[in-house]
Amino acid sequence: MKIVEAPVVAVREATEGIFVLTFESPFLAASILPGQFVNVRVHSGWDPLLRRPFSVSRTAGNTLEILFGVVGRGTAILAGKRPGDVVNVLGPLGVPYTIEGNFSNAILIAGGLGVAPMPILTSALKHKGKHVETFLGARAANQLAPFHLENVHNATDDGSKGFHGTVVALAEHYLKEHPIPDAKIFACGPTPMLRAVSDFAKATGIDCQLSLEGDMACGIGICQGCPVERVGAARKYGLVCVDGPAFDSKDIVLSQA
Repeated sequence: MKIVEAPVVAVREATEGIFVLTFESPFLAASILPGQFVNVRVHSGWDPLLRRPFSVSRTAGNTLEILFGVVGRGTAILAGKRPGDVVNVLGPLGVPYTIEGNFSNAILIAGGLGVAPMPILTSALKHKGKHVETFLGARAANQLAPFHLENVHNATDDGSKGFHGTVVALAEHYLKEHPIPDAKIFACGPTPMLRAVSDFAKATGIDCQLSLEGDMACGIGICQGCPVERVGAARKYGLVCVDGPAFDSKDIVLSQA
């Protein structure tokens, strides 16, 4: 982990309101693992003060991509970056997905901007010889970001593309009709979606890892701002930023709030 001054290579709007920022860092590109994140200082001044955490979506050579939606001032500043600007980036951070293991098929389930870590995960799984099936959900077709993924099945809340309903309902329906043996689930998205994925994994006996979202300030475990309840651990609560964001679904309790 270290802080790098990373030049911006490109910024583009991938789909409505969702942007991809590409920056250069040989160190981070060589060391980041699927599911890890970086903490970005969006402005050289003190306002906004806090860094923003972003999953790394993809690497290519010495460059990395982060995918994000504009939801406030910080992300609006990032969306306005131009090639040649410099961003201060801390990383790599967090516990990655575990792609080793005795499984042949990977089931990726992503809701909304939970798609962000899936391209780099897909690439790593394919490199390991795993077959990948991807289930991608969003509120509407214009919020889907199905880039650099494999065998994508879409779900939209409004029915504007693919399955009309939640992405978890789509995965359940598909896997009932087309069972995938020797599989492991990798999921990322909002907590209610992850809770549904966890319940589905428990009911079907499929091994499952969840990448959690958390209200992070520091990203390195100092502020204690992203707690998650753990099962059977020495400490009842862990932190998403340092003990995750990737957790085995059997090892955590997702709050109902």
